[in-house]
Order: sequence, then C-alpha cells, then structure tokens
Amino acid sequence: MVAVKETGVASEEYTFATFSENPFYYELNGKLVDMAEVQSREKIMDLACGTGGVTRLVLERLRGARNSVIICIDHSASALRQARESLKERKEAALLFVQSRVEQLTEAIKGKVDAVFYCNAIHYVPDKDELLRRIADVIKPGGVFAFNTSFYEGPLEPEAVAFYRKWMLKAMRVLKQDYGLSLQKSEKVESRKHLTADDYKALVERHGFKIKTQIVDAVKVPLQGWIDISKFKDFIEGSMPGVPLDKASAALIKAVKQTYEEMKITYVARNWLDVVAVRV
Repeated sequence: MVAVKETGVASEEYTFATFSENPFYYELNGKLVDMAEVQSREKIMDLACGTGGVTRLVLERLRGARNSVIICIDHSASALRQARESLKERKEAALLFVQSRVEQLTEAIKGKVDAVFYCNAIHYVPDKDELLRRIADVIKPGGVFAFNTSFYEGPLEPEAVAFYRKWMLKAMRVLKQDYGLSLQKSEKVESRKHLTADDYKALVERHGFKIKTQIVDAVKVPLQGWIDISKFKDFIEGSMPGVPLDKASAALIKAVKQTYEEMKITYVARNWLDVVAVRV
C-alpha cells in the first residue's frame, strides 16, 4: 500500500469541473488513458485529479483487476470532496484522496507508483524541470507518465486563428461597452508561456523517461465547450488579465456566442498534445 498524508487547504471558485464534463473532453482523456495501457498497473496516480473525471476513466479500464490502488491528488479540498462523492460507489480499485500541490508531490506520497496521469495541467507549472524530477522520483522503472495539454506552441488551423482573434476582440469590446473596463496587459499568466512539442519531449527525456507515444489530437470543440471554459478561473485570467472574474467571464461568454453566430460555425478545432513516456 502507498502511504499518503494531507497537506495545505485550498478553496476556489470558477472551477474546471463544468468544462471537464463535456463529452469531447472525456473522450480525449480516455484516449490518453488507453495509450498508457493501465490494465496491468497496480498503483496509479491521478495528479491534479479535480473532481475525478480521469480517475473514472482509469477505473473503467481496471474492471476485473485486483489489488489496484488509485491515488487522487489535488490542491483543492472542494474538488477532492466532489471526487470522493462522485466515485463512492466505484469498487474496481481502492481509492485514496490526497490534498497536495504538485510541487509537494514527493512529500505527500511515500512509495513508488506504476503510472502517473497529469491531464491538461502541466502548462501551469512554472518550474517544469522540478516537476519532472519529482514525478520521476515516484514512478517505478518501467512505469508510465502520461500527460496532455492544449496550451503548447504548435500550428493552428487558419479557421481557429480567425476564431480566437475575433472572439478576443469582441470580448474586449463587450468588456468596455458593458462594464467600462479594459485589460491589464502588464499581468502575466503562466498558462501563456507555452512549450513546443519538441520542448516537452526534451523535458521528459532529460529526467529519465523515454517517449512511447506523442501525438497531436485535433478536437472539435462545440460552442458549449467555449462557454464552459469561460467559467474557469485560470482561462479567464489568462484571456482577460486584471479584470474581475465575474465581468470577464460574462464578456467572454457573450462574445463567443456572437462569434459563433457571426462565423456560422458549429465547432472550432483545438489541438491537444498527448504524451506517454516510460521511466527507464
């Protein structure tokens, strides 16, 4: 059994939970879990587990497995409570819930695991080398580290570029007209500091991993997906720095509806980088 302990307490509003319930996002993370081949893994960590969406995907693939343990880690006490409640009927594996930041990973976890999942969150960590060092410390040789991110430096389809530009321009206009506010462009948000796919490959390799699979998954995001991401604190702050969350969220939502209507579109393609690496 992997020993765990609780660390600091956190609370938050404007969470990722609503966006994470979109069917396309569930399918996207399901592909990553499949690529990691978790069926043979006994001890699995869902890092930044949120309300348990990826944990649920892992559990679905562990049916019939015995003696499996999933360690669900998140910095948010409220997210962990939601995850515990939503997964309380699942019996495919033992579930352990640990409140900790990723920067405290090696202090929060005692023992080694067979797999670590870190879905759509690695771009938020300022010191990615320190993160990979800590992850490498908790994974057994031959274990897998699987992560994805939609915030990386890579090519975009012209239609997506046009959409983002039009959406943000409209959002700034709505913000000014409806609330008399403007962006504080001096603000810097870590999610905007993107690595390339090659940068991520070099990152994991210099910390003792070998890339097993690295692909770009083009996901068709419908209007509701953009509405839901506009209710998420980190996206709001990255798009509209220095603006009160409620007003920035309202401006983003109003603007994206206008943009979809004006462009006469039903979805916009968003690229996710999927990486599965093996600890050597």
